[in-house]
Amino acid sequence: MAQRSSSHRPQTQRNKPRIKSCDFCANGVKAIDYKNVQALTRYTSSYSKILPRRKSGVCSKHQRKLAMAIKRARFMALMPYTPRA
Repeated sequence: MAQRSSSHRPQTQRNKPRIKSCDFCANGVKAIDYKNVQALTRYTSSYSKILPRRKSGVCSKHQRKLAMAIKRARFMALMPYTPRA
């Protein structure tokens, strides 16, 4: 049976988990408005996909509200479904 080497690489800066607080909780935001497109585009990727919680740093309650606001803005044609070429 092959033996594993016991060399363990130290954690780099990339592997450390970042501790982020929810921007909406910190600022005391009650409702996320779908008409505020500039704020919503901050939580979408370059491919116009909604960023996951672990990347955006938003709590689960606000992530659900944020996703619904982005979907409403897309439906009302305020935000694109696909990236612009």
